[in-house]
Amino acid sequence: MALQTVKLNVEGMSCNHCVNAITKAVGSLDGVKRVEVSLELKTVTAEFDPAKVTEQQIVETILDQGYDVV
Repeated sequence: MALQTVKLNVEGMSCNHCVNAITKAVGSLDGVKRVEVSLELKTVTAEFDPAKVTEQQIVETILDQGYDVV
């Protein structure tokens, strides 16, 4: 199982609540092993198993939380 890492630029995050919401939502996806959210850099980095979850599913999960992936 080779894990992949994706780093996404995310707009709309302004506080720790935003960080927690994204971390919880993306982290709950089956196949996501690690989520790192940087409020300062406006990025979300996710390490995931591509056999279980796609990058697009991760993006859609962030969009569903009300944030923009740019």
